[in-house]
Order: sequence, then C-alpha cells, then structure tokens
Amino acid sequence: MSNSHPRRALVSVSDKSGLDVFVKGLAELGFEFISTGGTRRYLEEQGVNVIDISEYTGFPEIMDGRVKTLHPKVHGAILGRPDLPGDAAAIEEFEIVPFELVVCNLYPFEATIAKPDVTLAEAIEQIDIGGPSMVRSAAKNHAYVGIVTSEGQYSRVLEALQAGPLTPEFRLELSAAAFEMTACYDRAVSNYMSSVLPAQEGADSRFAEQMSINLVRRDQLRYGENPHQSAAFYVEKHPPAASVANAEQLNGKELSYNNFLDLDAALQIASDFDAPAAVVIKHTNPCGCATADSLAEAFEKAYAGDPVSAFGSIMSFNRPVDRETAEKLCEPNRFIEAIIAPDYEPEAFELLTTKPKWKKNVRLMKCPMMTPSEVASLDYRRVSGGLLVQERDELRDDSTDWKVVTKREPTSEELHDLSFGWIVCRHVKSNAIILAKDEMLLGAGAGQMSRLDSSYIAAYKAGDRSKGAIVASDAFFPFRDGIDEAAKAGVTAIIQPGGSVRDEEVIEACNEHQIAMIFTGRRHFKH
Repeated sequence: MSNSHPRRALVSVSDKSGLDVFVKGLAELGFEFISTGGTRRYLEEQGVNVIDISEYTGFPEIMDGRVKTLHPKVHGAILGRPDLPGDAAAIEEFEIVPFELVVCNLYPFEATIAKPDVTLAEAIEQIDIGGPSMVRSAAKNHAYVGIVTSEGQYSRVLEALQAGPLTPEFRLELSAAAFEMTACYDRAVSNYMSSVLPAQEGADSRFAEQMSINLVRRDQLRYGENPHQSAAFYVEKHPPAASVANAEQLNGKELSYNNFLDLDAALQIASDFDAPAAVVIKHTNPCGCATADSLAEAFEKAYAGDPVSAFGSIMSFNRPVDRETAEKLCEPNRFIEAIIAPDYEPEAFELLTTKPKWKKNVRLMKCPMMTPSEVASLDYRRVSGGLLVQERDELRDDSTDWKVVTKREPTSEELHDLSFGWIVCRHVKSNAIILAKDEMLLGAGAGQMSRLDSSYIAAYKAGDRSKGAIVASDAFFPFRDGIDEAAKAGVTAIIQPGGSVRDEEVIEACNEHQIAMIFTGRRHFKH
C-alpha cells in the first residue's frame, strides 16, 4: 500500500465482544477507522475517533440501514490493488483510501432462528448482505487486506501488527477463515429457507432436498476409539444447553473419544426419568440404572445392578450430586471414569476431588438434563458415501395407548417396573432385553444377533434376583422361546411392542406361565 495513504480499518460488527480493546490497540498503531451506525456509536462511546461511512462515501445510509456499505468507495477501498496502474488511477480519481484491515462479523442469523416461534420475517431481517460482501471482498484481496472475522483473532492480529505489517501467510490464513465463516452462514440461511418451504406432495418438510451441516472443531482428541485412530470433536455453533457439547468440565483428565460417546448416552437416559435417577454406562449401554426417593439410594441400586461391569464406568444423575451420594461413590474399590450431572453440592465436589484414589482423574461434567424440545432434533449416522438422517427417538410413550393382552393384569408394582423397564429398554442396543425389579435394572442383553441370546444374557446377569422381575423388549418376540426362558428365570410380567405374526403364540405362552404382558404398539430399535 502506498505510504501516501493513512492506515485505515473498516469496522462493522454485530458481535462487539472484545472490540474496544482491539480497536484501541489499533489506534495506538496509528490506524484510523471507518464504521457504520451501531458499530460507530459503540466505538464513540469507548472514546475512539471514528469516521462515519456516510461521510466517507458522500452517500447516506438508506432503507433503515439496509443499504450502507454497498458502495464503490467501500468495495474499491477493499478490492483495490494500489501497485497496479489501473487500480491506482481509480483510487486517485475517486479519492478512495484503501483499507489495510477489514473487521467484520455478521448479523446473528443462527441465534435468531434458534429462538422459539421466530417468524419468517424476523429471520429474513437477520440475513446479512453487506457484511458477507465486505468479508468476501477482503478475503479475495488478501494479498493487500487483512480480514478479521472473530474475536478469537483479535489478539493475534494485534500482536502481529505490533511487529509490522501482516505477513502474506497470515493474511491467507485469515482469508481462509473468512470464507469458511461466510460459507457456514450461507449454509445456515439455505437450510432455514429450505425448512420453511411447503412440503412437496409425498415429501417430509423436515428433510430438505439438500442438506448442509455447520460444525466447528472444538477439540483435537488424543485418539479415536483406538490409539491408532486420529480424532477430533466438532460441535454445532449453537449447541443446546443440555448437551455434551455444552457441558462444563469441572475436574479431571482430558475427555476421550469414547468418553464423549458414553457421556452422551448417560445424559440421554438420565434425562428420561422424573424421579431421582442414577445410571451406569459401559460402551454406551446401561449396565446399571435405578430410580428411588433419594439420589444416594438410586446410586446404590444402580451400581448393584452389575458391579463388575460398573468398574471404570460413566455415571449420570438427573439431580445435583449431594454429599451422601458422593460418599457412596467414593467407597473403596470403585473406579468411575466420568460423571455427568446438573451440578455438584460443594461438599460432594470436595469429596469427589480429594477422597478416592481416582480423584485427579475423574471427569466431572456439569450439564442440565435434556427436555423433549431439546432432543427433538435430527439424528445423523455416517455410512459409506452418505448420511442417514432421521428424527431422534425421543418421545416418551403414552401409557394410555398400552394394551394388556394376557388373561392376567399386571399388579400395580409390576406396572411401575414395566414403565421403568420400558424407558431403560429404548436406550439399550438392539436386540435389547432387560430385566428389572423395584425400579432397578438387574440385567441387560444388548446388541445380540437374536432376541433369545439377549434373553439368556439378561437372565444370567440378573441371576437369582430375576424372581418376580419384569422383562422389557425393544421389539416383538418372534417366537415363544423367549417367553419360556423368561418364565424359567421367574419373570412375572413382560412389556413389548407386539406386532409379530406369532403374537397369539407368544400371548398363549404368557398365559400358560401366568405372566402378564403389555403391548405398547411402538418399537424402539437402537442400532
């Protein structure tokens, strides 16, 4: 840039976080500033001298600020190449002062559409036009202009400028970040506009013709599922408050790839219960789960469900962890990898981080429980060459739709356990069979190739405790053999979706064994 021009920065931002410190640092380096309405007023309040963009262009902002930066003197100052004769002549003729820096972020479109009941008109007003145009212009002309698009870049840019002009390599890095920002922004607008279109005949409006996903890398993980696999954690730009992506880590080692998977599974199942609940997760499946009048009692019951598998597990609670629960967690010969809960009482936190042998390592995560509105989103599963997209299986079943299909009705105690078991069952990998009693998971058969295999495993885990227990099955029993095995274990009631061509055979088997059975009419496969 020619030395005859002052060092000038164009500043136009929606998110003003950290801007005052950054701009004051630039002012100390001799920069002067051109800015637009809201940003100009903010900088003036901070004591920064600013040239209004209308004063520079000689043209006022019009249409309630919709048109303010779309002007040749603005984009000429961004796109101009002062060392090219033709550009230099235009700069001289039209009294353009080239920008050394463009500092710009965009209207909060994604935050706007995340609000409940946002209208189309409100969303459209948050579609930025001038901002992306300036960002793309500066990113294109990165050989001459530095484009700054986020608060996270401010300190690095200021430090680099204090040492001299930005290097070509740094300007290229800033350019790449700018194009990624505008690409993500455009994807968000495109996804939203597609979502509000009327559905074509035979099509579901929730699934647009084209889909893009905006994710930001938050963590480079030590490795993936196994040490030889590289891995990273990408998060949504605005993740729900009740999510692993937004959970706050209060203690412990760095989270691993497998920890994130297990914590997500733990959070989802604990969120499904209204009564105080404790969940023990191993390899995304519950090996222990219970509800009770107190959290400490729920933990004791959950841990006792399968104490061998519970060693090195992930725990979740749907209430703040209190001192009594923490004391039980810290008992000898218990090793917990991570805990996720809405909060930790001060005495409980102190115990968990000072008393057990694993005190420095246990990962304590603070996260509110999910609500149906927060999990009612789309679920994505990667397959070779594509992506499977579905609604999440988050809806709690309405028990008024359940149907008792056997001669014997379940007792009130059995009905409580059947309701508990049905919640747990939908969080277990298919084929899923669980045994439960007194609102406590006794044994789970998960991910087996046949429902009979899952029944064997669940009964084995439960052992003698299966007398008087209930069985929950995520899908129908295709044959009566599963019922016969349940009867041998002492099961007295079963809950399942029904829908098999052999339902009558299965019902007859239950009647022979005096087992009460409910059909829910809804399957809960979890592959």
